[in-house]
Amino acid sequence: MFVDKAKVFVKGGDGGNGIVSYRRELYVPNGGPAGGDGGRGGDVIFVVDEGLRTLMDFRYQRHFKGERGERGKVKGMHGAGAEDMYVRIPPGTIIIDEDTQEVIADMTRHGQKVVVAKGGRGGRGNMRFATAKNPAPDFAENGEEGQERWITMELKVMADVGLVGFPSVGKSTLLSVVSGAKPKIGAYHFTTLTPNLGVVDVGDGRSFVMADLPGLIEGAHEGIGLGHEFLRHVERTRVILHVIDMSGSEGRDPFEDWIKINEELKLYNPVLAERPQIIVANKMDMPDAQAQLELFKEQLKEHGGELEYDIMPASSLTKQGVQELLYKAADVLATVPEAPLIEEVKEVAERKVYTMEKKEDDTFTVRRENDWFVVESPAVERMMKRINLNTYDAVMRFARTLRKMGVDEALRKIGAKDGDLVHIGEFSFEFFEGTDYFYE
Repeated sequence: MFVDKAKVFVKGGDGGNGIVSYRRELYVPNGGPAGGDGGRGGDVIFVVDEGLRTLMDFRYQRHFKGERGERGKVKGMHGAGAEDMYVRIPPGTIIIDEDTQEVIADMTRHGQKVVVAKGGRGGRGNMRFATAKNPAPDFAENGEEGQERWITMELKVMADVGLVGFPSVGKSTLLSVVSGAKPKIGAYHFTTLTPNLGVVDVGDGRSFVMADLPGLIEGAHEGIGLGHEFLRHVERTRVILHVIDMSGSEGRDPFEDWIKINEELKLYNPVLAERPQIIVANKMDMPDAQAQLELFKEQLKEHGGELEYDIMPASSLTKQGVQELLYKAADVLATVPEAPLIEEVKEVAERKVYTMEKKEDDTFTVRRENDWFVVESPAVERMMKRINLNTYDAVMRFARTLRKMGVDEALRKIGAKDGDLVHIGEFSFEFFEGTDYFYE
């Protein structure tokens, strides 16, 4: 089964906790703190494997979670970092953040990697907090939680040449004639529901990958018919073979078919209108096909495209003109750059980009609700998750941090007094105006 879209949940491993420990050694009195740091959590990394052609695996496994780092050890030893989790995906996969709809990566090359969920940092052991005023701290940090999010993956088939056209114009038959592919062929519309790939041997030492893409109808750019399920794959093809039923066996006008298909491609993505295109006048073995071809050429000339497009008469049934078509496709491919990427639309060249990590936002808001006060701050809540508030030293350090941030002063301005209840996240504290300390 061909699957070209999947939604999965990814979570980096949590960091290991730091520990509280003291050096205990013969003849070394008052050895001091010796609690080591926790190890980092494992990243979730997607890597391209050219042997894959579908997102089928993600239909059955939708959750990927990195391993947790080891907790710190005694004698100042660090806990081991967790192994990263590698997930294989097919080339041509676009990875999108489900919440922000931001494109995380466009994966096209074998071996290309991207971190989709970073593991959390390990917590610091108590030896990290030793100071002259507090030489034996009795607290350590918990490990940071790993990044987690839902992502959407869209697969756009990587092919050199793509066959496009109305249903039942002979695309699948042509692919079966020029390659070893065995697409479904039937005398009804939309026989092909998913892209079929085949390797074409031109015969002169050249070869390329051809894709038979599902039939297109008018209004596909709005989702009519197979709509976007088809059009997303056209974006990856380097050369378009526009297959037309030149015999008009379906009762349609070949030139109108050509106009409608090109309009759908342009409306979906303007870049596709500039993609090299070869017109394949198919079913030339049928009656009246030659007369229709001459009329098509005249109409194309009036349209101003006689010099822009190559017209290749062919018949998939009798193989008439098929070899000449392959030679022409290979010649055009030689002049086209490698696989078009999504960045072409944005006109962004591939380059190394260096970014600085954003400083954590330490802003906060305070408000009064009836007889208690509420402090809201993502930075404070993250800090609370990392601090074990079961010890006196940890509570004092947390209180000093809030005072430096200006939380105490802000609470006093809105009327907080000694003994008032303050809520921060899932915790509640009593505020003492005289000492500026919070006590659980």
